[in-house]
Amino acid sequence: MSRKPTRAQTMAQFHPAPPQRARAELEFDEPAILGDLFGQFDANLVLLENRLGVYIAARGNRIQIEGSEDSVARARDVLKGMHQRLKQGLELDVGAVDALIMMSSEPTLEGIISGGQDAPGVMIRTRKKTIVPRSAMQIDYMLALARQDIIFGLGPAGTGKTYLAVAQAVSQLMSGSVQRLILSRPAVEAGERLGFLPGDMKEKVDPYLRPIYDALYDCMPPEQVERRIASGEIEIAPIAFMRGRTLADSFIILDEAQNTTQAQMKMFLTRFGQNSRMVICGDPKQVDIPGGVEHSGLADAVRRLEGVDNIATVRFTVADVVRHPIVGRIVEAYEGKEA
Repeated sequence: MSRKPTRAQTMAQFHPAPPQRARAELEFDEPAILGDLFGQFDANLVLLENRLGVYIAARGNRIQIEGSEDSVARARDVLKGMHQRLKQGLELDVGAVDALIMMSSEPTLEGIISGGQDAPGVMIRTRKKTIVPRSAMQIDYMLALARQDIIFGLGPAGTGKTYLAVAQAVSQLMSGSVQRLILSRPAVEAGERLGFLPGDMKEKVDPYLRPIYDALYDCMPPEQVERRIASGEIEIAPIAFMRGRTLADSFIILDEAQNTTQAQMKMFLTRFGQNSRMVICGDPKQVDIPGGVEHSGLADAVRRLEGVDNIATVRFTVADVVRHPIVGRIVEAYEGKEA
């Protein structure tokens, strides 16, 4: 016969014991970068306090952290990661701090900080900046970009799918690994209506390709982008322009791939040539073509090709959104409503 719980046991169910308090102390030996580490008016430390629920006191080059055991451990790892970024000469903006906070719950964060076996050299160097992962899934994606022949990057807006692909493409063009960048995207609303837009063909399709231009300008000086576009080293065109070609010695990116038809996707994939790499980015939940997901070339291609050698599929979720935190909450709200 089961024994009736005591009054103390009953009360414990309604009044659980508060989490155990913990304390950690860090000491940094490069006083010159402490200002950037703490942020203007200690903004970075305040951000850590608010996001992780800890109390941080800075005295000279020493930082003391108090809070729950898990939160203190995460705050300590994030501060180490911030310090390491600054030592490597990388920027430490609000986005970078936010990214480290998000990754602090992942077992790979320590690998990123120390450059250990979990994430050996996971970074992309371009002429203007060095890019490191801002979410755990970005580590897998960046490794796939460096190693695989064809990569499918799937997930919601703001996860870095297109941006990281363009950065890797620019890095390989700069190093001479490829001779051309070919960046494409379906112009969904085009069809016959495209002819009614003013200007030549480039001016008609440029609005659809603006996110790709933005990523290019963020990784290369604008004059270099324009010069390489003029010389043909960088080609930006709608997917219809790919028919009948073989794309060798190229880094090829297809953005918004969920809006391709199955026939378009097959045509695009079969353009693959020698010494090339192809990245297909898209959000399978944002299909704008008639017929929806059932007619999407992206969903069809992933279904057919997942598990094929030298083809990688990386799936991002709302947890990997690296824009402003409210973007992740917006995506989550919409996806929850639809579900």
